[in-house]
Amino acid sequence: MARFGTGFAYEDAAAAAAGTGLAGAGAGERQARQQARHYQLLSELQALVKELPSSSQQRLSYTILSDLALALIDGTVFEIVQGLLEIQHLTERNLYNQRLKLHNEHRVLKQEMHHKHKEAQQSCKPHNLPLLKAAQQREQEAMEQRIHDEQQMMDEKIVLELDQKVVDQQSTLEKAGVSGFYITTNPQELTLQMNLLELIRKLQQKELQPRKPFS
Repeated sequence: MARFGTGFAYEDAAAAAAGTGLAGAGAGERQARQQARHYQLLSELQALVKELPSSSQQRLSYTILSDLALALIDGTVFEIVQGLLEIQHLTERNLYNQRLKLHNEHRVLKQEMHHKHKEAQQSCKPHNLPLLKAAQQREQEAMEQRIHDEQQMMDEKIVLELDQKVVDQQSTLEKAGVSGFYITTNPQELTLQMNLLELIRKLQQKELQPRKPFS
């Protein structure tokens, strides 16, 4: 009985070893594919960097590009960046429409005041006209001040919302493990991040293009 038991144990061990061997081979193939993909992405990034200004090229070291290529291997970062860009464009359109709406409202207010003042002057007695014009001038100045304040508030709101979108992008890409991204307002770091985003966008467009068959 002990002999049969030993035999079964040997067969089980052999099967397990065979399974481990297959798994190891599969892992090796995956690693080889990832390395090849990493090299391909890195080569394409290095080629794209050459299209940037020399000042930007100096900041995009081999290490940064290699880390970026690693982050891009599975394609998730491409999807994240595409989503972030769509949100940014939607936000920009909404803010533009809000500012345009405010501008149109101000234009209508100016037209209405102009017509009201003109009618009032036409029906005003001559000796009261100087007083009327002085009052209308004060009213016009008050409206112009109001319009200026509302436009300034709108512009400040736009800047704040766009700044918040930048923070959201920085945070999202940092959490996704993309090297070079973290929350910062440093102009040099922002320029670097913009260059990295541009590289990702261009590389994504290149990836979507159909491969040319070998001639």
